Amino acid sequence: MIEVSGLRKAFGGREVLGGVDLTVERGSVVSLLGPNGAGKSTTVRILTTLLAPDAGTVRIGGFDVVRQAPDVRRIIGVTGQQTGVDRLLTGYENLVMMGRLFRLGAAAARRRATELLERFDLTEAAGRPVKTYSGGMERRLDLAISMITAPPVLFLDEPTTGLDPRSRAGVWETVRDLLAGGVTVLLTTQYLEEADELADRVAVIDGGRVVAEGTPASLKQRVGSERLDLTFATAEAFEVARLVLGEAHAGEGLVLNVPVDGARDVREVLERLDRAGADVADLALTRPSLDDVFLSLTGSPTIGAAR
Repeated sequence: MIEVSGLRKAFGGREVLGGVDLTVERGSVVSLLGPNGAGKSTTVRILTTLLAPDAGTVRIGGFDVVRQAPDVRRIIGVTGQQTGVDRLLTGYENLVMMGRLFRLGAAAARRRATELLERFDLTEAAGRPVKTYSGGMERRLDLAISMITAPPVLFLDEPTTGLDPRSRAGVWETVRDLLAGGVTVLLTTQYLEEADELADRVAVIDGGRVVAEGTPASLKQRVGSERLDLTFATAEAFEVARLVLGEAHAGEGLVLNVPVDGARDVREVLERLDRAGADVADLALTRPSLDDVFLSLTGSPTIGAAR
């Protein structure tokens, strides 16, 4: 449904995209992850016809985003980082207005607004000004607007940024409902848990290139089956351990995260630290997460810290 090949873009002589290749199958959701400046937003802007590429090809539903931009716009919906709603209007009025802007007839726009309010669980709030909505309700309304024309392809650019955990979970449930209806989704997010929850596949972009792609489970396997979290009582012991364990990544405080694969690896790590005189105050064994994948591939501890 979405086919990206050799996508390149530079601004003022600085290359932002250096040959991005990406495929999103019909009815699936792919999450695009990457630190700040990696090229995520530029990629999405090109895919949604808002920016022309310097080289490469992009086809959405078989249409070329450069030569057939109007056709592409007819089959996509876009939800950006900031909601595009008029907060002085009611939810119903927002939807009717957008329906009319999409050239629906007056009666058709009203019918579609009513359908979407019900689908996105906003019927009771339909007559209230959007300024009285919670963050989660406003985000659901924004998603509803993106579905005015029932597009088969949806771009979600950080759809839950700034929402509390409860509202975020509500938006996730809404997105799952859309996926059940066969919508194809490209998702960018600063929440790795969100990608883990929603994505069939994850593409990690860094330095303008896709550096890894696969299912969340397969990407986690790349950084080992488990992770050993080591806490040190003193800064001196922590620094000694960093020198001894070159494969370790620094966590919060005096903590080192070490990829391991089974009890033998754990025993070897602890023996190396004992020989170096780096006393461990506490340890925990955890399974790898997408945070670990992201750190391993980009060197950034989290997207939120390095967007």
